[in-house]
Amino acid sequence: MSKCCVKAVVTGKVQGVWYRRSTQEQALQHGVTGHAKNLPDGRVEVLLCGASSEVNAVIEWLWKGPPGARVTHVELEGVEYRDRDAFVTL
Repeated sequence: MSKCCVKAVVTGKVQGVWYRRSTQEQALQHGVTGHAKNLPDGRVEVLLCGASSEVNAVIEWLWKGPPGARVTHVELEGVEYRDRDAFVTL
């Protein structure tokens, strides 16, 4: 099983709609660690670390988001793997 870390920056209506908390729930269901945080410009930054297949499953979900979200773009960047023990919202 290969492991990876991916940083995603999510654009659209993603603040004030439970996007970070819902992302945390998805990550926990897939055993993925990292964080989700609001950015000052209205986007959300998400760091996902774990098994590649599970990280990819959460990335697919990022395009949908929770019911109130309207995602218009997800920018992905591979980053150096970091062994984390939790997924937090910042």
